[in-house]
Amino acid sequence: MSELEFSGRTALVTGGGKGIGRACCRLLAEAGANVAINYLTSESAAAETAEMVEAAGVRAHLCRADVSSEQEVCAMVDDVIGALGPIDLLVNNAGIFEYVSHNETTFEIWKRTLDVNLTSAFLVSWAVKDSMIARGYGRIVNMSSISGLRPRPNSIAYSASKAGLIGFTRSFAEAVAAENIRVNAVAPGLIETEIIDGVDQGVLDKLVEATPVRRIGQPRDIAELVLFLLSERSSFMTGQTLVASGGRVMLP
Repeated sequence: MSELEFSGRTALVTGGGKGIGRACCRLLAEAGANVAINYLTSESAAAETAEMVEAAGVRAHLCRADVSSEQEVCAMVDDVIGALGPIDLLVNNAGIFEYVSHNETTFEIWKRTLDVNLTSAFLVSWAVKDSMIARGYGRIVNMSSISGLRPRPNSIAYSASKAGLIGFTRSFAEAVAAENIRVNAVAPGLIETEIIDGVDQGVLDKLVEATPVRRIGQPRDIAELVLFLLSERSSFMTGQTLVASGGRVMLP
């Protein structure tokens, strides 16, 4: 990938204020893209991400929206287009996580998790796909998880939502492949983000022991894969899910 491969392109990253989303925003900016940073509650973190984007010499645009709301998603996409132009690159990264047993998994937890983690990817993708089809160009990456590939008895809703994203990615990718729109996904393992804040160190140590590379992943590890999938280095790939888990999950 050339240093400024995405020069003149507009990228939208949902949940872009911190963690993996922030790392994606930074790398996209360093590759020349103007970046729209979606957030819901973390305004100060999103503003910091915008500063990092602008430091790369490109334009940043903050857009607050609940991506599980069709009305707010449509308004957000219109806002981004007005500020930065048509959206070429989309990273569906927004997500929530509940670590609860089956006895504690209420319908509200189930619905909210599916709405934020899965339905949001549909809503944002549908809000941008017609423009991508009309222009004959679009690159989309969905943020799944190894939780969508293995049992998670204490995060049933989360696991279902991430498995759903993998199925969504495959079917959507085939539907729009002839339009020069590629849709792929990344399935991270344990990554050092705010999700693991408060997790007992003993639990983390056991997870590291169960990871062949013997470390927790960093947000940039995932962002590098996202950029690969958005770039022309992956021009013959669509409908795929790349696992980045330090070896905790290995696909054939």
